[in-house]
Amino acid sequence: MAEATPATIAFIGFGEVGQTFSHGLLASGRVRIRAYDVLFGSGAGHKLETAASTIGVATAASLEEACAGADILFSAVTADKAEAVATQAALWLKPGQVVVDVNSAAPSTKQRAAKAVEAGGADYVEGAVMAPVLKPGIKVPILAGGPLAEPISASLNNLGMNLTPVSEVHGRASAMKLCRSIMIKGLEALMVDCTAASEAWDVKDAVFASLHATFPSIDFHALSADMRERVATHGVRRAAEMREAAEMLAALGLDPELARAVADSQQRGARRS
Repeated sequence: MAEATPATIAFIGFGEVGQTFSHGLLASGRVRIRAYDVLFGSGAGHKLETAASTIGVATAASLEEACAGADILFSAVTADKAEAVATQAALWLKPGQVVVDVNSAAPSTKQRAAKAVEAGGADYVEGAVMAPVLKPGIKVPILAGGPLAEPISASLNNLGMNLTPVSEVHGRASAMKLCRSIMIKGLEALMVDCTAASEAWDVKDAVFASLHATFPSIDFHALSADMRERVATHGVRRAAEMREAAEMLAALGLDPELARAVADSQQRGARRS
């Protein structure tokens, strides 16, 4: 019996997520992958194209070429580009194709992106990535939402991924992620400022001892080092995510200013490359 033709998967955006997922999916031996990034063909995109070649991913010269014949397309750009990419891709998509949007965007953004894709006859699944992808790779937990969340999750999990369908309604998966992000990114911002101020006054040991007395299960020295590094490494991306959280809060009629302040703090703490 002849082997089944490998599924064709396309990545729109080929940064850390696209590269990490591609590497893991290709290990299954059952997929072909191509990628398109707006930086391809430029000096800034040379590193991305080299990464694609090393991993075994074909590069597409345009969004249209990336969409052509792909069974599943991952949108892995940035939150502020998620809706525009969905709208542009919809021009080239056909019925039977599925966009899996893993950008950390607001629920309202995912709903508008879904509407654009579905208007052209293709399908849309929102994905909320619940942890940094580098260490777990394709095993990173992803919440999936939309009418096809269950069958698409099953198909991708069969290739080694870790999707959990949580709703047939677009927006709920992203809401779960961003509500959690308000807490996690807010704690990071507080920890960074607390550490900086206590170090400036040379009272860090006393402050952390006091905090430990209140929260004895937490090693505040380790937490401080960990959260500082997270902000330094991922602050720009985390800031964008918190601005999406602020948009979600504003859409609900809630005050978004605290989320925006956390976004600003994350941006300030990011390491300048």
